[in-house]
Amino acid sequence: MATFSLENFGCRATEADAAAMRRALRSAGWTMRDQHDSADVVVLNTCTVTSAADSQARDAVRKIHRAHPAARILVTGCYAQRAPEDLAQLPGVSWVVGNSHQTEIPRLLREMFAPGPGHADGSVADSPGEILDRTPARDFVPLAALDTEPMSLARGPAKILTGDIFAQTTLQVNPREGIPADRTRPILKIQDGCNNRCSYCVIPFVRGRSRSLPPIEVLGEIQKLVAAGAKEIVLSGINLGSYGRDLAPRVELADLVRCILNQTALEQLRFSSIEPQDITEDFVALATASPRIAPHFHVPLQSGADRILRAMHRWYRAAHYAERIQLIRSALPDAAIGADVIAGFPGETDEDFAATFAFIARLPFTYLHVFSFSARPGTRAADLGAPVSLAVTRDRARALRTLGQQKAAAFRELQTGRTLRALTLARGGATWTEALTGNYLKVRVEGPRPANQWCEARINSAQEAAAREEALSSRR
Repeated sequence: MATFSLENFGCRATEADAAAMRRALRSAGWTMRDQHDSADVVVLNTCTVTSAADSQARDAVRKIHRAHPAARILVTGCYAQRAPEDLAQLPGVSWVVGNSHQTEIPRLLREMFAPGPGHADGSVADSPGEILDRTPARDFVPLAALDTEPMSLARGPAKILTGDIFAQTTLQVNPREGIPADRTRPILKIQDGCNNRCSYCVIPFVRGRSRSLPPIEVLGEIQKLVAAGAKEIVLSGINLGSYGRDLAPRVELADLVRCILNQTALEQLRFSSIEPQDITEDFVALATASPRIAPHFHVPLQSGADRILRAMHRWYRAAHYAERIQLIRSALPDAAIGADVIAGFPGETDEDFAATFAFIARLPFTYLHVFSFSARPGTRAADLGAPVSLAVTRDRARALRTLGQQKAAAFRELQTGRTLRALTLARGGATWTEALTGNYLKVRVEGPRPANQWCEARINSAQEAAAREEALSSRR
């Protein structure tokens, strides 16, 4: 039986896609390997949000091919959708499959390893290949038409399979991975794509327009995951707050959450990123009223300077954003509140950065995700001019990360001495197990414990946690 391994890069949405691919390949009879060097096929699910993400994917391909030259490498995900030809040129890559055709991967791999003329043993031909089904931008090829195309099983240049992501109008239910014994907190993608056009973001071009999973299908998926043992589920989407606006009749995310709470036995629901304009009084009140909703909000900021927010084509200004964060903190004093921030956006002056730094410093964030600006081909920001130097961008990003660490330490100090319910994770040692609280604090509880179990965790100080980690590291 053929074997595969899978490595994922990027956000929770790509994690959900990777889980669906794992499940689909297992259902098709493939055996999963944890290590690439023991797999016949290596699947890489890529991200393209920054040039660093692109570079990480290319480096992974080269490393895998050097270490395991016999393995077939299939590259999929957002980078594969955006620039398939770039990936197809890398040695070892057999297939490049865009987001538009990920459901075709089990069939492609089955045919790759199927016996062909002159290959009764099922080996793959070494003759030069060709680009297959590469459609022009916004020119969609129906999936049914693909079955009539002859497939060359090439060992040479990789074959490319992409289509127009904008032609997809519905979000399909993909098989979920279930709850393996060594995993916990499954991610359920209920929305994909984005109708916004932030000037720096390439994701709408590789994910398409916003599409939502109908509520009845969301509820069905959650019920299956709960039956499989899930205690916490993370609702995910590219623009989660826009959930349901494409459905008829229209559905609000808050309404879907009420249905989940009323119609399923899920013990804890957590949200991925939600845009500030979607943090409404109704939504915060809903999260406040139910102990089954994790008190955790990740609200992208990107900049605290209004001039830069306008250039980014963001739909809010700093004062509006601050109101939403204060709304959360007033209702939920112990909630985790995180944000994404971009350093070095084109035209960002020292004054703009100082405004952003001061803005973040005075708001009650508990952690930050900091990104250095990366020009993405085809986005408006790529042609804005007035670039910020790499050295200045790095300095600004470093300062923001330090601020984020200070915010995280201060929040943990405020929680010190409290005993919180936490869910055990897969990581642990001979005398400890890692767990996650509802308000997104990583803790270590005594003793080896199975993953996906509730426990009571006493929060220690940031200094004590760091000392414990250092002591453990020195003994490894």
